[in-house]
Amino acid sequence: MSEDTTVHAELRENFGKGFARRLRAAGKIPAVIYGHGTAPVHVALPGHQLSLLVRRANAVLELDVNGKSQLTLVKDVQRDPVRQIIEHVDLLVVKRGEKIQVEVPVIVTGESAPGTMVNLDTATLRLEVEATHIPEHVEVSVEGREEGEHVTAADIPLPQGAALVDDPELLIVAISIPAVVAEDEPAEEAEPAAAPAEEASAE
Repeated sequence: MSEDTTVHAELRENFGKGFARRLRAAGKIPAVIYGHGTAPVHVALPGHQLSLLVRRANAVLELDVNGKSQLTLVKDVQRDPVRQIIEHVDLLVVKRGEKIQVEVPVIVTGESAPGTMVNLDTATLRLEVEATHIPEHVEVSVEGREEGEHVTAADIPLPQGAALVDDPELLIVAISIPAVVAEDEPAEEAEPAAAPAEEASAE
């Protein structure tokens, strides 16, 4: 693991919303570590460092808990719905070399044929990968693709060591031509015919 993913975790024994608020006010984030048949361990993590690390999907953190190293995968980040600050983090215990299932973002590259549009039908792909070799994303190229073409999960090149978990026939991208909306016709119908009729009746 690289040094920037090593996080010092403080064990905590106090719980409740009030204590969690005090932790966040002190620049720390409450978190729970679970998995592999172990009892949940409640810790406090440095808020600024954690905020930077969880920007990446499926972040793997190497925690220093009382001098012991613990490899974990960020499974869930709970945020305040208004301020979007991190309120709590769930961390899953993982082992080096262990295979785990994760959802990886799909990135579209290239330009489809002129006059067509790209419809991203599925934004993430479920893969089985090694816990310490999780790809940040997978890419699908639409360069030059014509109307009616589509890309399924089986068409996407995967990183070495990764295996597809989703249905190979899962639709990822479809190429289509935008529907033409006739906007001129209503404008032609909107002619002021009522005013002359009223003037004629007034005479």
